[in-house]
Amino acid sequence: MKLSKTQRKYRIRRRIRKVSSGTAERPRLSIFRSNSEIYAQLIDDVKGITLLAASSRDKAIDSKGNKSEIAKLVGKAIAEKSLKAGYDKVAFDRGGNLYHGRVKSLADGAREAGLKF
Repeated sequence: MKLSKTQRKYRIRRRIRKVSSGTAERPRLSIFRSNSEIYAQLIDDVKGITLLAASSRDKAIDSKGNKSEIAKLVGKAIAEKSLKAGYDKVAFDRGGNLYHGRVKSLADGAREAGLKF
């Protein structure tokens, strides 16, 4: 029987999380994409804490433009925050989403701002 969209996404998310985890030196950049918003977090999985976060709902991010442009701004914002906090390398976790569209835009924005993954 064919998997539903959410079951497939959950299966991919578990497969990614088996091999990718965040440490204090190299935190995990986790992406969550809803229908209207996009969120990014830096997570230390050893301690189980969120170090930094940025989203399209933040006041500092201009919500004018299409969703991909806003995702790129979120990527730049999380990269600036992480570089200021001393994290320049991260492990990218796309959260079961395809590396396409808004997820790719966020990753490109973070790379342009100086984050390495």
